[in-house]
Amino acid sequence: MTLTRDFFKIGPARLFVHAAVLLIVIIWLIPTLGIFVSALRDKDQIVVSGWWTAFSGSSRTVAVRLGQVDQQKQDGAAYVISGNVLEGQEGRSINAFGTRVAQPSAYKAGETADLGDGLSLVVNEDGTYRYAKNAAFGPDDGGRRVYISVATPPEFTLQNYRTVLTGEGIGQSFINSLTVTIPATIIPILIAAFAAYALSWMEFPGRALLIALVVGLIVVPLQMSLIPLLRLYNQVGMLLDTPSKTYPGIWLAHTAFGMPLAIYLLRSYIAGLPREIIESARVDGASDFEIFTRIVLPLSFPALASFSIFQFLWVWNDLLVAMVFLGTDREHLVLTGALNALLGSRGGNWEILTASAFITIIVPLLVFFALQRYLVRGLLSGSVKGG
Repeated sequence: MTLTRDFFKIGPARLFVHAAVLLIVIIWLIPTLGIFVSALRDKDQIVVSGWWTAFSGSSRTVAVRLGQVDQQKQDGAAYVISGNVLEGQEGRSINAFGTRVAQPSAYKAGETADLGDGLSLVVNEDGTYRYAKNAAFGPDDGGRRVYISVATPPEFTLQNYRTVLTGEGIGQSFINSLTVTIPATIIPILIAAFAAYALSWMEFPGRALLIALVVGLIVVPLQMSLIPLLRLYNQVGMLLDTPSKTYPGIWLAHTAFGMPLAIYLLRSYIAGLPREIIESARVDGASDFEIFTRIVLPLSFPALASFSIFQFLWVWNDLLVAMVFLGTDREHLVLTGALNALLGSRGGNWEILTASAFITIIVPLLVFFALQRYLVRGLLSGSVKGG
């Protein structure tokens, strides 16, 4: 009976948690799927219909002109101008047509439209038309404008990705982002790991003050330090007669901004390691450096991996720090900066923007799924032990 009561107590709560997680996954997955599908669609279809209609085709209204007067042929008592408004557009069909912009779908395909003054028009699904008059066509009757509703089958292409990677400079920006992100992720983790060990297992004056300082630096807004730090970089560059906006400069900037949180998270984990292991190593004569490299570092891999996910995502998606410390020239422009430029110059080209956005999220997704099993373990392990 006790187990049954416990089951019914836990069951609804667990069901709610699973439903909430499923809802979050769906909310996250739908926009991502939309970006992926839109990036593979033809640019004309993206403009006229949403991505959820990608597999059912789309319909759009276009204006075409019928043949000229010199193409008329006599057919019994009538004169006829004929042709095909879909010439060279295989796979498409016409749903409806009209002669006024206010009513572009006034007539169904195959229906005869009475245009008055003895004129009639029939446009078939395959694009063939018959424009007839009970007398010879006059000079004003040729080249008449007609509006047609064209049904287009689903079209998928990789041209959008080829355009982005080759013609828009995104490929170079992709390499620039990797050049910035990888060192800016590794450097703060290495430094923070040493600092976290020292603050956890080494006794020295002012240790508590340093820990409080690290916690206080976490809440300092990044924007407050941008201008002072940039002025410092410029002064150092002038003293060394070297440009300040370089890759080492932005590596140091990201290292400084990510260091407080890295030290805090890693210290929480390292301080929770069993004291017996550390003390036994010291009794055996191991130095602090040997304890750190041979014992603490391997045991702290989940925490290192969890923070590397955060740091990689922050640096990869960063725009502000990159614009301030690296500049906007093509040789150093990161991927987020290139996308920002596309938003300004190609705001209407949705196929370019969606392909660029999906290229941007590919690398963070790969990093997250490769290390996600360490994420929760690394963040929570230090919270359940004393240190």
